[in-house]
Amino acid sequence: MTWAVELRQLFKAFNGNEVLRGVDLGIEEGEILTILGGSGTGKSVLLRLMIGLFKPDAGQILIEAEDIVPLREDELLKMRRKVGMLFQGAALFDSMSVKENVAFSLREHTGMTEAQIRDRVGEVLALVGMAGTEEKYPAELSGGMRKRVGLARAIALTPRIVLYDEPTTGLDPRNVDKINELITDLRAKLRVASVVVTHDLQSAFRISDRVALLSDGRIAATGSPAEIGKTEDPVVQEFLAGHL
Repeated sequence: MTWAVELRQLFKAFNGNEVLRGVDLGIEEGEILTILGGSGTGKSVLLRLMIGLFKPDAGQILIEAEDIVPLREDELLKMRRKVGMLFQGAALFDSMSVKENVAFSLREHTGMTEAQIRDRVGEVLALVGMAGTEEKYPAELSGGMRKRVGLARAIALTPRIVLYDEPTTGLDPRNVDKINELITDLRAKLRVASVVVTHDLQSAFRISDRVALLSDGRIAATGSPAEIGKTEDPVVQEFLAGHL
């Protein structure tokens, strides 16, 4: 088995509050794995650790077999080209147009010409169903459209791994379906490993190859949606009962 991401005995505390207490988890190449858990359990912290925005207090984070924990900031910048992230709320720059938002990482991290950048921006916007919006600004877009533009920016550098932080939060059912379809379509088209953090059980069970439940600072259970749905593990049953 080849891991795109492997977390080994991760510990992380903030102001003395232990959030992660020995997380072990592997994400296979090309799979969609969704991390479930209650509010404040550290799901988003895990994503920020995977992209090197946080450092763990202990443990290893292997991105395609390379431990990123000891890396310097300049080395992390190189690693981040392998990992795209859709932040909660999309985190677009309000003062930049759609094309400028998507082009930002291309200008920062590549030697592409303006013509190449323009072509790449058009390509990734088309992939997420946002062709023709290059001149619009975030304030002119709906919540679902902003998520799509944020996703276009996340995949602009052709990452091997895409992280999604609450991708369907705040969206109406129609846009939830669109985002879920995008996640599965991009996996098929780009062959990326996808890690999704969500409170949305229906979405998790619909799009995931595997589901992991984060509870009490550790991974309490992993399995296919069918396995998680049928498990007799009391921790999993309690979580499902409170969120179905």
